Amino acid sequence: MDGEQGTVIDTDARFEGTLTGKDIRVQGRFKGDIDAKGRLVLGESSYVEAKVLAETAEIAGEFKGEVVADKLILTEKARVTGTFDAKVLTVREGAKMDGTVNAGDKKTAVTTPSTTTPIPPRPVGASAG
Repeated sequence: MDGEQGTVIDTDARFEGTLTGKDIRVQGRFKGDIDAKGRLVLGESSYVEAKVLAETAEIAGEFKGEVVADKLILTEKARVTGTFDAKVLTVREGAKMDGTVNAGDKKTAVTTPSTTTPIPPRPVGASAG
């Protein structure tokens, strides 16, 4: 978040609704839609249930929902469940992930979080067609 703090939901905050901004950091609880035009960081103490659209999403806390991002990073303490679609996916040792994953250069239709639909996974070893 390069010197600017951006939008912050701190550890004591609870928010429900639609959150839109350039750089967003969530340390507390959030439920709804997130549209981050830049970087979304979900801190270790965060609990988020959302449909997310972001350029970069870094998850260190608990997440349930859908993520569409150019770059998705799951840190060592991440606990995620849902559908994850990213051009670049980094999963650090210790992260817990349960759900559907699409990663790679495949073109993804950019939609708003409220209309994002899961894309079925391609079987391992299948060609892109």
